[in-house]
Amino acid sequence: MPIVIIAIAEWFGTALWFTPNAVIGDLQRTWGLATGDLGWLTGAVQFGFLLGTLGLGLSGLADRTRASRLFALACLVGALSNALLPYAGGLWPAVGLRLVTGLSLAGIYPIGMKLMVGWAPGRAGLGLAWLVGMLVLGTAMPHLLAGLGWSGGGLIDQSGGGSARESGDWRLTLWIASLLALLAGVSIWRLGDAPSLARASTPTPSRLAGLAAFRIADFRRAAGAYFGHMWELYTLWTLIPLLLIGDNPSLSPQALSMLSFALIAVGAPGCWLGGWLSQHLGSRRVAILGLAGSAIGCLLYPWLAPHLGFAALVAYLAAWSLLAVIDSPQFSALSASACPAALIGSALTLQNAIGFAISAVSIGLLVPWLPALEATIAWWLLPGPLLGLLALRRLGRPARVEP
Repeated sequence: MPIVIIAIAEWFGTALWFTPNAVIGDLQRTWGLATGDLGWLTGAVQFGFLLGTLGLGLSGLADRTRASRLFALACLVGALSNALLPYAGGLWPAVGLRLVTGLSLAGIYPIGMKLMVGWAPGRAGLGLAWLVGMLVLGTAMPHLLAGLGWSGGGLIDQSGGGSARESGDWRLTLWIASLLALLAGVSIWRLGDAPSLARASTPTPSRLAGLAAFRIADFRRAAGAYFGHMWELYTLWTLIPLLLIGDNPSLSPQALSMLSFALIAVGAPGCWLGGWLSQHLGSRRVAILGLAGSAIGCLLYPWLAPHLGFAALVAYLAAWSLLAVIDSPQFSALSASACPAALIGSALTLQNAIGFAISAVSIGLLVPWLPALEATIAWWLLPGPLLGLLALRRLGRPARVEP
């Protein structure tokens, strides 16, 4: 039961991440935003998340406080900052609020992982698979909302006749997300910490607590594999709608949104499948399977894509997207099992911070080159899974790293 509560709480809490994407058309009209201004809202969340995870990971706060209380407080702060967004009145106040939301997410996503590890001893791979699967669904949700034709929510008014929703409905979308985050915080507050976490929540000796984990060889190897994985994953997800529309320019916006949602959301059952496999094969083997599949996807795409029909291309991207994320929870399971209990929160939080920074660099460097590189952009993603496989090659045997 705790695994289910934590997984659902993670889904509800991380619903705050991309809420403006579902109402971005309304924000454009209300505040007179230019298209180029929209990136600031998403970028502010990512930057806030990076600052928050660095702060929690280096200060040791993730292990000096009760994880359930920190999670609940983060949900409260995130819910408030998100609920206040309709009252921002313009771009820059909204950017400030989204920065606060990003900071709060640093206390939701990685702290949720710490809670899951504590409540699922011996089943960290399975528990984290459910948790990351919920995050994947949250990541894909804006595409679903756009595909369902929530009028005013997208960049383009499909009907040509103005908004079909009554004025103010877009605010309700944000407030519902905030309510979900509050429910997540209350549920985790009531659940509390696992007994093992409560006993381990003692001050860590280092001021840069999370860095202490990098002295552990198996943690460095698991984290290194995760960093390679993050070079590929979010860039692939960013490229998916661009690759689809590049292959089939006649796709309607609704069809593009629904296909993009499906191709990203397939990662959720992929994570759950990886969690089930980890109970039989171990987290290390599942991670190797995912990285190898990702590498094959990167390698073959430039050769196959020009010759595939559109349906076959969609199937190929679905398989690639699933394999690119099936291993994601297993890296955290391997990292957690390599750490002493008193360092798990700080170590996982810092690992997240570095991983998301790497994904931001990959997106920033590669996506603008898509028009020039075309299908060969996949080869620039290939170093990520290859480096991940290299890191896992020297990781201790599964019996040593699985709890």
